[in-house]
Amino acid sequence: MRISLGAFLCAWLAVPAAANDFGVNVYGLSRHLNRTKARELHVDNEFNPGLGLRYRVPRGERLDWIFDTGFYRDSGRNTALLAGALTFFKSDTYNRGRAGIAPLPVAVWDTRSVSFNFVYFPKVREVNSIATIGFWLTLWPGGG
Repeated sequence: MRISLGAFLCAWLAVPAAANDFGVNVYGLSRHLNRTKARELHVDNEFNPGLGLRYRVPRGERLDWIFDTGFYRDSGRNTALLAGALTFFKSDTYNRGRAGIAPLPVAVWDTRSVSFNFVYFPKVREVNSIATIGFWLTLWPGGG
């Protein structure tokens, strides 16, 4: 598995890309929809600093493929690592620390130099105890 992942990463990095295809994710903020319960469960941290990288592949006038990777301080004050379509790894706050794939609704308002990202984490029994909204920025050094 490591060889396959390594080969994929080498091939991916070898693909020519314009500077405006790469962005820097600056995480963030979150808002817990049941703040009282979040405090009781000690998952009430709403300042979630972190950094990540975004790679954008334009697929037409109305569609881009987006690949993200990064880390941030989550609501339970643990370090959360993420990759791809919001796949979280190594965080005791999410899914009791087990890796998982979470298809989450994400909305983005895009300008030439910055993207404003919003995500909704629904309450899911035994995975996420509190429904939460998250916010972060993507900075496009190449001007998007």
